[in-house]
Amino acid sequence: MEFEVNKMAALGASFRTVFLFLFMFALFGVVGWVLGDYFLGNWITGMLFFLAFAAIINLISYFYSSKIVLWSYKAKIVSEVEAPRLYRAVKKISDLSGLPMPKIAVVPTQTPNAFATGRNPKNAVVAATEGILKILDDNELEGVLAHEMAHIKDRDILVMTIAATLAGAISFAARWAFWGSMFSGGGRRDNGTAIIMLVVAITAPIAALLVQLAISRSREYKADQEGAMIIGKPLYLARALEKLEVANRRNPMKLGNPASSSLWIVNPISGGGFVRIFMTHPPVKDRIDRLRKMADQMGQY
Repeated sequence: MEFEVNKMAALGASFRTVFLFLFMFALFGVVGWVLGDYFLGNWITGMLFFLAFAAIINLISYFYSSKIVLWSYKAKIVSEVEAPRLYRAVKKISDLSGLPMPKIAVVPTQTPNAFATGRNPKNAVVAATEGILKILDDNELEGVLAHEMAHIKDRDILVMTIAATLAGAISFAARWAFWGSMFSGGGRRDNGTAIIMLVVAITAPIAALLVQLAISRSREYKADQEGAMIIGKPLYLARALEKLEVANRRNPMKLGNPASSSLWIVNPISGGGFVRIFMTHPPVKDRIDRLRKMADQMGQY
């Protein structure tokens, strides 16, 4: 029964992600329609152009996003000799999950955190910071790495990359619409179309951001659950999350791009002023509560 409940929860998360992506593509089409109608007098051309633009961006992201992410965080691919403890832990989780052994990278920062990247399990990289190796014991480290391997198993990196690039493209198109309406005569300057374009220019980036964040939070919950099931010890990850949350608040990460903060297991950037709806990750307390409930169901205390 417990297995069936977990299976249904995972299926529900997948359906929600598909729905959110369909909404994102629809939103992109609306932006293209408004821009095409306003500047070209042909909404079909505008919509097709921006959908093609989105496809090109996603294609580039599919093949090169992992290299860009690793470069932005100065991550170095390491061997077993260079990082024996990290290698052993990843190899253990890889064997338990039945996934190919990913490449391993170390990020030169004392902020404790970890992420996974790569377009599929055969091209995956698991990256850990120098800081996380210092504050977590072996069990907690395995909990974190199981979470990251769950992301790899579910191809979450590809999902989040597409979500991020679509959101960025929608924001770019909306800014183009806004500034274009301010400084260009446009193809059709009737009041109705101008008002619609202004509304889309303001609301589309916000909607795209909210969808991207919703996808990110949904995938984190799912990876917590599946990672805990891989090692059979939900409390390992729960304890790790407690430590990482405190450490990242005290010492936010200075490397990389805030746009890729959703890749990390906990938000590496201090964001206490943001309301819950704009968080890239679910509240850590909620994640820990879910993991403890899993442990209770499994008879672990």
